[in-house]
Amino acid sequence: MAQIAIIGAGITGITTAYALSRRGFQVTVFDRNRYAAMETSFANGGQLSASNAEVWTRWGTIFKGLKWMLRSDAPLLVNPKPSWHKLSWMAEFMGNIPDYEKNTIATAKMAIEARKHLLGFADEAGFKFDMEKRGILHVYKKQSELDHARHVNTLLKKAGLERHEVSSSEVQSIEPALRTDVIGGFYTESDFTGDIHLYARQLSKACEANGVTFCYRAAVNEIKHTGQGVDVSWQSGNTGDTQHFDGIVVCAGVGSRDIAADLGDRVNIYPVKGYSITVNLDDEASQNAAPWVSLLDDEAKVVTSRLGKNRFRVAGTAEFNGYNLDIRDNRVKPLTKWVEDFFPDVSTEHCVPWAGLRPMMPSMLPKVGPGKKTGVFYNTGHGHLGWTLSAATAEAVADCVEAARVRNERAA
Repeated sequence: MAQIAIIGAGITGITTAYALSRRGFQVTVFDRNRYAAMETSFANGGQLSASNAEVWTRWGTIFKGLKWMLRSDAPLLVNPKPSWHKLSWMAEFMGNIPDYEKNTIATAKMAIEARKHLLGFADEAGFKFDMEKRGILHVYKKQSELDHARHVNTLLKKAGLERHEVSSSEVQSIEPALRTDVIGGFYTESDFTGDIHLYARQLSKACEANGVTFCYRAAVNEIKHTGQGVDVSWQSGNTGDTQHFDGIVVCAGVGSRDIAADLGDRVNIYPVKGYSITVNLDDEASQNAAPWVSLLDDEAKVVTSRLGKNRFRVAGTAEFNGYNLDIRDNRVKPLTKWVEDFFPDVSTEHCVPWAGLRPMMPSMLPKVGPGKKTGVFYNTGHGHLGWTLSAATAEAVADCVEAARVRNERAA
């Protein structure tokens, strides 16, 4: 267990590579893109949010999805066209509803644990990533949403998170730029934000300095378990190659399901599309009118982060539409309108839209740990909390790989 392959150079793949390299493993990372973090880890909402750890597995989510099915601009949109994958995933999703509270608490604990590792990696490697330690503010316009947030807060408190209810006047005091009426909110001072793409790219450079090999533009076309490890075959342009590894960690996002099936495991990930816009704050008036505190509008399913002086990231929505990556205007417009409603003095003339596929498990908990076959491990399926959880799950899977190496050495 000395040479480890990692499939995927998103945030989970990069953090896993870093965690393994620190333990002395020889690591090779494969990704089909030219650089790290070019897919789901490219332009997310930017939040590192233990306060957003509530899983979606509750009947309220089901009822909202049914209510919104005919609204093309709905925060949660389900394409009614059936597929076995979608139906099986949704059946398992509903089967996890009894574990809603337990899984919310577990996710929040994981998110709290992840903070110290994520910041520790950046400090150790010596890079910055447009981090803003100003907390995350949940805002509410409806009493029913605020009442539900109070219930969620009891679960987050059990996980050890300090999140405080604030009045409408306190909301305005925390973020003076807000220009819409709210009835109250919850504020988590310990949460923070940053640029996920910048973080992953900088950490990939630190990995290279630690001896990690990156095979970019490499389309992995076969992974064969040999009984004594795995043979990874890939194509890069007109050339191909095969290399043997003692073990493999699958961090391939929405592609993990097919890879797992080839390795004899069932990892029922479904791609849930999310959108973002990056508002370029080109004028001083927009820079002054945009918020610095990160916001989360639970009803609209919108999150925000300020990425330095000149950028304002707004992300949200969930779309169950298979592996489709089309950027649809009727899904982007609600994000632009949200900015105009909440921050009318921010110019939305120059917005860059983006869409990514969140790899989501029916339980809303990531798949972390060994597979059925020796030397096969997973760190995938983090859903909408990939960055929030990645550093903790990277450490956890690295611990699993290290334990397997110790067992092998003892057996030898």
